[in-house]
Amino acid sequence: MKNPHLVVLGILALAPFLPAQGLLNLAVYESDPNIPLPCRVHLAGTDGKPVRAPDLPFWHDHFVCGGKISLPLPDGKYSMAIERGLEYRRIRETFEIKAGGAVEKQIQLKRWADLASDGWWSGELHVHRAPEEMGLHLRAEDLHVAPVITFWNQNNLWKSRPLPGNLLAQVEAARFYHVLAGEDERQGGALLYFNLKSPLDFAGQRQEIPSPAANLQAARQQEGAWVDIEKPFWWDVPAWVAAGADSIGIATNHMLRSGMLPNEAWGRPRDAGQYPPPRGNGFYTQDIYYHLLNCGFRIPPSAGSASGVLPNPVGYNRVYVHLDGPLTYDAWWQGLKRGECFVSNGPALLVQASGKNPGAVFQAQEPLAVELAINAYSADLLEAVEIISNGAPVKRYTFEGRSSRFLGNHTLACKESGWFLVRAIARVPGTFRFASTAPFYVEIGGRPMAVRKEEAQYFIDWIDERMRQIQAGVKEKLADPKELEAVLEPHRKARELFNKLKI
Repeated sequence: MKNPHLVVLGILALAPFLPAQGLLNLAVYESDPNIPLPCRVHLAGTDGKPVRAPDLPFWHDHFVCGGKISLPLPDGKYSMAIERGLEYRRIRETFEIKAGGAVEKQIQLKRWADLASDGWWSGELHVHRAPEEMGLHLRAEDLHVAPVITFWNQNNLWKSRPLPGNLLAQVEAARFYHVLAGEDERQGGALLYFNLKSPLDFAGQRQEIPSPAANLQAARQQEGAWVDIEKPFWWDVPAWVAAGADSIGIATNHMLRSGMLPNEAWGRPRDAGQYPPPRGNGFYTQDIYYHLLNCGFRIPPSAGSASGVLPNPVGYNRVYVHLDGPLTYDAWWQGLKRGECFVSNGPALLVQASGKNPGAVFQAQEPLAVELAINAYSADLLEAVEIISNGAPVKRYTFEGRSSRFLGNHTLACKESGWFLVRAIARVPGTFRFASTAPFYVEIGGRPMAVRKEEAQYFIDWIDERMRQIQAGVKEKLADPKELEAVLEPHRKARELFNKLKI
């Protein structure tokens, strides 16, 4: 062991070269100053570089903490933002640290919404963070459900450690995370897998082989498995929808807390003239979802942030599920399956149609009128609230002044079978900050929605383009005819399905 006296002498010798330091004492609370409130902290120095807190989970530009921390900092000026999920008002502070001094910051975070009190429970489906951090993330983000991706393509946490006896962890009375979620992300896009009993084996899989649809079918062998399409614009989406995926992300990781990813990565690119940046990807994502609904697919929307891969904090994009009774993990997924939900990365959007929540099916022999009660409110100013019916806006409320809340009623005349939903967009020009309900459905005269030929053709053209990519070996040359046919088969089946829809 080193001589402690020499260590002290060494430190003293280095003292003139070490930056002068002070101390930030931060205490965050909600109502009682003596009860710390877990939260997320974005702390940066004069140079704009983010500051880490030792031994606390850090990602990109923020760390989460239990609500009370003493942090040594070099001399200088600092900016700080403190947030807690979507339902607390953001606090921004600046301060200066001086050598030997301490800055005391006691911050009260106040709610602008309390959705759980109305039975709306938040969750998100794309988390790449360490399982041992998740308890703190759930508390710091006021998040209730968050499966954790622990196997992703060639990466598998469970190669080096045994599966825990209990895959579901409960944090406090109403916060849950499941440690066995997976992501298959390859040339066709990304599928997310939840509520598995054992991990799927992605080892050795190539860009095209096997088809992701084969993994989807393998997951179906595990009772209770849930398959989520991570984004609507991935190339294999038509095949995955046709194969019966359970949900589809429309609040996605291309939507960032402080910006937008400007393109579709390796997905089907949008027309930038029709969908200009920076928010074009967001509108494009929504419109593809509407095309799927117009083809008669009743697939609920989901949300994910990809924290741990992209800059977002955990829970930036989230899906709220309504429950009449207490929150349990299984009940939350059942509510999502019903489509009794809305997605958001900002506004709260509580909508009822004739007293029913999203996911409801209205059946009538004759055309009917549905009474919409819309309650949209936001920490940011609102730009618009829209009623979308069968893919087209039928009513748009815009806000030129400083409006952060909208209460409105609208009578929607439903003359044919179809669907409708409500969308709220916040006035944040650099990113797509919005909320959208899941669809409500209408069945008139006992008939399903009539699929217009151009809607089915939209996906037939998409499938044909994807099949040409595969046959040309854009990413991987498939010389073996059997391999090629196995990869093409899910697309052929999807094409047959969409072709039948347009007849």
